[in-house]
Amino acid sequence: MSTDDFTLYPAIDVRDGRVVRLRQGDYARETRYTGEPLALARDYAAQGARWLHLVDLDAARVGHYTLSGLLRAIVAGTGLSVQTGGGVRSRDDVAALLDAGASRVVVGSLAVRQPDLVEAWLQEFGAERITVALDTRRDAPGVWRLPVHGWTETGGETLDALALRYAQAGLVHLLSTDIDRDGMLAGPNPALYGHLRGLAPSLSVQASGGVHRLEDIIEARAQGCAGIVLGRALLEGRFSMAEALEATRC
Repeated sequence: MSTDDFTLYPAIDVRDGRVVRLRQGDYARETRYTGEPLALARDYAAQGARWLHLVDLDAARVGHYTLSGLLRAIVAGTGLSVQTGGGVRSRDDVAALLDAGASRVVVGSLAVRQPDLVEAWLQEFGAERITVALDTRRDAPGVWRLPVHGWTETGGETLDALALRYAQAGLVHLLSTDIDRDGMLAGPNPALYGHLRGLAPSLSVQASGGVHRLEDIIEARAQGCAGIVLGRALLEGRFSMAEALEATRC
């Protein structure tokens, strides 16, 4: 895989207008960071980032996406391509985010609950405009389950079943987070990404959750992932965006 085929997605999670990170999706375990989201996006772009992963953490509470103004400002002011999600519940939500400048719309819980609907969006908007996020947790028997509603309820389908279904429907971009590693700086789970690559090799898999060292990036690339989301490690200065990009060139 060439470096052009592997994408780094610095992540900006926004709550109440502030840059935050949650541990394992728990709103009660929130860390707030200094600096404004737009300024942080500009900094990542200045260091060489091409993409940004923007998450609206208020959307679940208010029932709709709240970052359209920020999204427009980031696209206009940084030149970054943005994949973004939060509160996406309808076809009009997808269209509105694309109109606001998103390059890809991230669909999470709805992709678990209503795959027929999301498959229709793939056909209407095109596979390059949708990222399906299947956040997962492995149960005691070893099955990858799909918790929804803030990771508090388990969806009926398994990761394997839905990943295969979406691959057959033409999905390209799959983002998958091992919930138990999210925000924990424990490293991504190589077993999960190796499993997904073997299960549905046509998918461009984005690794997410637990990155804390440059070696995690190198390992994800070596496993055949198409990219990786970088959150807390960047915010806490464990490495810089420029250093992360340099690691992919080694």
